[in-house]
Amino acid sequence: ELENQLTTKSKTLDELKESLALNGSIEQTPEALSALGIAELCEMVDNIVSQVAQLKTSMQSILEQWRVYDEAYAEVSLMTTRYLYCIDQCKPSVMSLEALKKQIKTLQ
Repeated sequence: ELENQLTTKSKTLDELKESLALNGSIEQTPEALSALGIAELCEMVDNIVSQVAQLKTSMQSILEQWRVYDEAYAEVSLMTTRYLYCIDQCKPSVMSLEALKKQIKTLQ
């Protein structure tokens, strides 16, 4: 989205430069002074475009690291669930004395 906005602004600046170039030569007129301002704006836009490119590269790296993290987290979560299930199944069930007496009577 930021790149699209920058592209739009760059086109607008280019149109302004072209219209100023068609209107006259470089003199000390308001148009000439605004042309100098437009040149500075173009330089600023170029710097921002460069920064956005660096940010995009860095964000792609971060996204890749998050993908690796998510995969590792899913694997650890699955292993934890399996271990908890095994622990639950391996635990001897603890019964009260009354429950044991009742089970003995049922078995007899």
